[in-house]
Amino acid sequence: MLTDKFGRHINYLRLAVLDRCNLRCTYCMPENGLPWIRQNDLMTDEEMVRICSVFTSLGVDKIRITGGEPFVRKNCMGLMEKISHLDGLKDLSLTTNGILTAPYIPKLKEIGIQSVNLSLDTLDEERFFRITRRRSFDKVMKTLDRLLAHGIKVKINTVVMEHQNTEDIIPLVELTRELPVDVRFIEEMPFNGTHDAETVLKWDHPRIYSFIRSYFLDLVKTDAPKSSTSYHYKIPGFAGGIGIIAAFTRSFCGDCNRIRITPSGLLRTCLYSGDGINLKDEIRAGKTDEELKNTIINSIHHKPKDGWEAERQTLTPAQVHQSMATIGG
Repeated sequence: MLTDKFGRHINYLRLAVLDRCNLRCTYCMPENGLPWIRQNDLMTDEEMVRICSVFTSLGVDKIRITGGEPFVRKNCMGLMEKISHLDGLKDLSLTTNGILTAPYIPKLKEIGIQSVNLSLDTLDEERFFRITRRRSFDKVMKTLDRLLAHGIKVKINTVVMEHQNTEDIIPLVELTRELPVDVRFIEEMPFNGTHDAETVLKWDHPRIYSFIRSYFLDLVKTDAPKSSTSYHYKIPGFAGGIGIIAAFTRSFCGDCNRIRITPSGLLRTCLYSGDGINLKDEIRAGKTDEELKNTIINSIHHKPKDGWEAERQTLTPAQVHQSMATIGG
């Protein structure tokens, strides 16, 4: 099993298959998009499957497909099916904005996708347009309905933003009254693809929690896996659950079990890191699987203690505000 110098076991890989997205969310990228990765610099399907295979041989048993938006990538479904057959893989999951997802849901179920994280920052169609700069709210809700109809576990990811969607917090909590979904409220991070000089967090974990509890006094904290990024809560009698992810304040780093691969093949041992080894380049240079394993093991050994250390050591001020689409989900 992969272990870093702090004794943390790494068994979770987040694979970003593409940096492009069909939304332009205000907290992720500028309205006009980004300088996208050139086609030749993206990993091929074969390179992605090979990298995943090397990781599963090293004890990684959970892989999440992310983006950008995964379904913007041509033949993303075929790629996921290939990954689903890897020896040692126990959990293949997906993060999506839901716009292109609905037609693929039966196939997702067939290849064993048990959990989907669905990005949804509001239940109001006009606020959805203001946040995403696209009119696709109905498509996302159709995806939510179809995922639940096919028995696929859904986690709704909601980035909480001052003056944009705080009025949606309670309606989203109410969604869990009847639906077996987990709604996870996420602290806003500085990854918006601009060069803002300062990011001030108005809605942190304690404030989100206090706001929800002011409406639901019987809100109770529940147990969560040791490596979970989310604080878990439950309202008695509700079908679903609630989570709060301290993504900006980074209080979950001590038990981190995950690493990331960007669409261009960069191995990032921390969300807030600005450097890493490019495994795609290693493959194209003719490295064997054993050589790739040694590179990965060495990189994992130098995984930073937490996001603050990673940012301090590897990020320039401009990189602090890079887009989440370029980081890898």
